[in-house]
Amino acid sequence: MNLDAGRRTRTRQFGLGILLVLILVGLRLSSAGNQRAASRINALFATVTPASPGAAVMIVRGGHSVFARGYGVTDLRSLHKIDEHTNFRLASVTKQFTAMAVMLLVHDGKLRYEQTLTDVFPDFPAYGKSITIRHMLNHTSGLVDYEDLMAEKYGDTPDDQIPQIKDAGVLALLEKVSSTKFVPGSKWVYSNSGYCLLAMVVEKVSGESFGEFLQRRIFAPLHMSNTVAFEKGKNEVSDRAYGHTLQNGAWHETDQSSTSATLGDGGVYTSLADLARWDAALRDHTLLSEKEMLPAFTPAQPSSGPAKETDGRLVSYGFGWFLEPYRSHRRRWHYGETVGFRTSIQRFPSDDLTVVVLCNRVDLPAPDLALKIADLYLRPSGGIQTGH
Repeated sequence: MNLDAGRRTRTRQFGLGILLVLILVGLRLSSAGNQRAASRINALFATVTPASPGAAVMIVRGGHSVFARGYGVTDLRSLHKIDEHTNFRLASVTKQFTAMAVMLLVHDGKLRYEQTLTDVFPDFPAYGKSITIRHMLNHTSGLVDYEDLMAEKYGDTPDDQIPQIKDAGVLALLEKVSSTKFVPGSKWVYSNSGYCLLAMVVEKVSGESFGEFLQRRIFAPLHMSNTVAFEKGKNEVSDRAYGHTLQNGAWHETDQSSTSATLGDGGVYTSLADLARWDAALRDHTLLSEKEMLPAFTPAQPSSGPAKETDGRLVSYGFGWFLEPYRSHRRRWHYGETVGFRTSIQRFPSDDLTVVVLCNRVDLPAPDLALKIADLYLRPSGGIQTGH
């Protein structure tokens, strides 16, 4: 063998050996870091006992699920353990699916963001002439809250004696109103009414029920096989988690209320496994191109000044997504609160990190817990920690 060639061979072998050692060390460090992170996550849910309602937690990093775990049980009757296939009512985290349904109709050329309520529903009162699809998507419509209208209608009637309202019922209630709370487009006020009406817009424009449209255009293409817009008597929720509230030291099932049958503002049930598929679709632009998704991630700009919460805090909202950064990290997120459930999804696109927390009990603050988990993976400088 040529002497120089032999030296080169030995050098390559030595280099490969060093590379292998570095890979193995890196894997061990990563494994140790993951174990430490898992231990800290477990500690956050230490109050969840094996026989109590609980939560499901997922971390998606670099397009891969690196942590998916259930805590507690789906209900107190079966004591079935929560896992990555357990389906929770998303509450307002549903709004990103409603927004996507509308955006798909815009993609199809069947709808425009600047169309008005009266364009879609000609018999809607005159005030609908100034409310656009965009206004409803980004909560600048000024529509009266349907919950307030129900309170006026039923007064002190116990909630369990009030018939459940559906999206069509919300439309009917708002057709009896003569004006908005403010000039559409001038302010930002979170509106469940707007998203219920968007579900009805999807039905009117597509010619399908809202649930069928979601199934055909979103859930089926993404293989979200156990995700459903739940309608009692029409479909079922497999592996279902039921909502709970702690009352006088004991857990009680508090799964449904008079407003639990609306779909556009909060009626989707899904699991960690299916949300991983949803996250991948958002990451890879499976349903809509990056350009088509831009409106969803563009903050509303009310004409009277910056968008604000009722307590005065500034808010940034697109279509079905809050857009405020977190500790200098770009963030797209949402939370959900309904009887018996608390949910949150936190996506950090620049860090390629997503955290999901779904709870079937009301004492667990899902958004706060999700951010505490994100802190384990986010660097102050904007990168992702690998050995924390």
